[in-house]
Amino acid sequence: MNTAAASVLESEAQNPGASEPAQFLTFTSAGEAYAIDTLCVREIIEYGQVTQVPMMPDFIRGVINLRGSVVPVIDLQARFSRGTTQQGSRTCIVILEVFQEGDAQVLGIVVDSVSEVIEIDLGDIKPAPVIGNRIRGDFIRGMVRVRGEFLTLLQVDQVLCVSEIAGQLH
Repeated sequence: MNTAAASVLESEAQNPGASEPAQFLTFTSAGEAYAIDTLCVREIIEYGQVTQVPMMPDFIRGVINLRGSVVPVIDLQARFSRGTTQQGSRTCIVILEVFQEGDAQVLGIVVDSVSEVIEIDLGDIKPAPVIGNRIRGDFIRGMVRVRGEFLTLLQVDQVLCVSEIAGQLH
């Protein structure tokens, strides 16, 4: 987790009654609405040429060349064990920077569509219910109600845990 995100979470833990706003990027995957903290978002690009790499788990679509850097691309829908994302006119790749074990990792996630950036008061984030989740509990940071609809906030460092993904390669 990057230092800015860590300081937000630390501030939240030290002062749980505070209602600090944070910005989140909202998107859809498999017909569900999700959001991730904008502090880890580098950019959003059009879905283009993804080079498949042999012997990768199903949720790794392949790699892309992003201005000379090789960036792994994760199919978020497949990562959630919900099939694979079907490419459409709004399908895109969200490029994220994830900090784990002191190292920055740049990864892309394939999503059906990106919606908007919204501000959410951290005090409004509620724990996800223990049952009824369609994804692993450790992938969920919490839930929040936005314009009458529930939005699942993802814990990006868990969804894109590099050591867990690397463990599935062997």
